[in-house]
Amino acid sequence: MTETKIIVLDDDPTGSQTVHSCLLLTRWDAATLQTALLDDAPLFFVLTNTRGMDAARADELTRTVCHNLKLALADLAAGGRIIHPILVSRSDSTLRGHYPVETDVMVRELGPYLGGFDAHFLVPAFFEGGRFTRDSVHYLNVNGVPTPVHETEFARDSVFGYRHSFLPDYVEEKTGGRIRAGQVERFTLEDVRGDVSARLMALAGNRCCVVDAETQADLDRFAGQLRTAAARGKRFLFRSAASLLTALARLPPQPVAAGAMGAYVRGRRPGAVIVGSHVKKTTAQLERLLKEPGVAPLEVDVDRIPTHRQALLTDLLARAAAAHARGLTPVIFTSREERRFPDQAARLAFGEAVSAFLMDVVRGLPATLGFLISKGGITSNDVLSHGLELKTARVLGQVLAGCSVVRCPADHPRFPDLPVVIFPGNVGDDDALATVFRRLAGAGMATYSLQPA
Repeated sequence: MTETKIIVLDDDPTGSQTVHSCLLLTRWDAATLQTALLDDAPLFFVLTNTRGMDAARADELTRTVCHNLKLALADLAAGGRIIHPILVSRSDSTLRGHYPVETDVMVRELGPYLGGFDAHFLVPAFFEGGRFTRDSVHYLNVNGVPTPVHETEFARDSVFGYRHSFLPDYVEEKTGGRIRAGQVERFTLEDVRGDVSARLMALAGNRCCVVDAETQADLDRFAGQLRTAAARGKRFLFRSAASLLTALARLPPQPVAAGAMGAYVRGRRPGAVIVGSHVKKTTAQLERLLKEPGVAPLEVDVDRIPTHRQALLTDLLARAAAAHARGLTPVIFTSREERRFPDQAARLAFGEAVSAFLMDVVRGLPATLGFLISKGGITSNDVLSHGLELKTARVLGQVLAGCSVVRCPADHPRFPDLPVVIFPGNVGDDDALATVFRRLAGAGMATYSLQPA
């Protein structure tokens, strides 16, 4: 009997923000992939973190994952477990990321193994974050006003900038004209709310398709027709944000409601917050959080990292431990000043140096933490894979729309069963980070003390 598994290559660790009970992998050797393929959940995520890399490294890493995935699938098939993969390249709902690099690699590496892809679909809608697509134009709600994403700060990203919100034009721009806008198949709102089964069955030759969606119901209906076409032999690849995964996975409600996530906090103890993201939304959320009672602001002067790294680390960890001992939650954040770099390589190298410092901070935090909040996609990926050195983690659900909670395994050497919030940089209103803190900290948390102040 053939089984189906949704396999998500996630370019940062936030793609699980609409699902629960599934595995996140920070390793992608064939044995680890095979474990995830045999897991009971209908989907799993491979956290590639390619959005934090240049295009060449993203290409190489994606090829490695695809190669090992073929090995894992073939080994299971040889033992009688035939698994039909639904493959998703999950990326940013504001159109940043290595498109078409990653989908091209997946087509080259996995296409021949699967018999070729009939189409790849761009589905960037993420409703919890206020991102939707209408008439093939992708929008972001900015203070309640639907704004084409090319008019937002995200389109001016120094690595992944773009000029178009009309998705066929975006495809032509990003593929350098290899796929012309006129060659892109458009599925409008009228289409996805109707019957497109015949069109899906007619797709061939890895046709590029873009999909409208204003509500989760739009994607639920469209995903149902996609599953029917796949059951009839069609092979599809997806480049999507998180909301499509909700539609494909069809999971029941999460076991613990968002407002009750404080139940996972270890011993009702104070936690820690790590803030690496520099988008404007994060800075506004950080300002609100720092006004909350029970927090201790600890700023990292990133300009000092190259020259005073060890002294800076020693001082920061000492202050974090002292705050924790007083029943406070240290909020560790990088300095907010805008920095300019001569080229993309310099920007990426600087980001890697800052992240490496923050991961040393994570490794040195008090072992008695009750919870950890990680703010920023790339920061969160590094927290899971390097700071906490997790091989796998399971998603418990969302503490706030778009913000997943995972938990360290019970045998973790320093932080067993620690709940960790993966908080994307560009999700939530100005109060969102403070709301998550309040849900985890709970009433009376500041009275906790390890030792006399």
